[in-house]
Amino acid sequence: MAAGMYLEHYLDSIENLPFELQRNFNLMRDLDQRTEDLKGQIDSLAKEYTSNARTLSSEQKLSILRQIQQSYSKCKEFGDDKVQLAMQTYEMVDKHIRRLDTDLARFEADLKEKQIESTDYDSTSSKGKKSDSRQKEKKVAKTRSKVKSSDEDGSPKSAQKKVKLLQPCVVNVHPSDVLDMPVDPNEPTYCLCHQVSYGEMIGCDNTDCSIEWFHFACVGLTTKPRGKWYCPRCSQDRKRK
Repeated sequence: MAAGMYLEHYLDSIENLPFELQRNFNLMRDLDQRTEDLKGQIDSLAKEYTSNARTLSSEQKLSILRQIQQSYSKCKEFGDDKVQLAMQTYEMVDKHIRRLDTDLARFEADLKEKQIESTDYDSTSSKGKKSDSRQKEKKVAKTRSKVKSSDEDGSPKSAQKKVKLLQPCVVNVHPSDVLDMPVDPNEPTYCLCHQVSYGEMIGCDNTDCSIEWFHFACVGLTTKPRGKWYCPRCSQDRKRK
């Protein structure tokens, strides 16, 4: 495949990458802002609790403590969402880097193959030229003894052999499918499908989950659910308990 084709296919594949990265960065910035707002609410509630601890009733104290606890839980959820967005962003960039490495390796292999073909063709041409010069020397010797015989037999055969020797060797090159990228056997697998990480993924909130990460499509998700999320296996185990 020509260098221009490799470049064109790769540029097509990364056309939407800047927009996807910008979207993730905006979401991460929004999560940061929400976390800061909650931290401000927590500080205000804490000051209210400490300054009025003697005058507040038990129910009022319990209500303020619950609000602080809920705000901390929200901050943790926002932090988990931010970590997941960061991992998705890394995977998007890493996927294109792996594809670029694969395309470069294939392009180098094509260049080496063409160099080998060119070398073979040059050696064949040089052999043909040496053979032609030897034939011409023999024909000159024959011409000195028999001019007519050399005029009839020598010239057409020599021209015919020269055409055959100089005929280039044509090789049909079949371009490989660029999207058919090899998978590193050492790369870890995830999800119920036991495949490598790609696209949008979600992490199970069960710390003892043996799989941890799942593809959205494999667990029937299109967007990130609110709150904690458990994979199908962990959900069944929780129901049994």
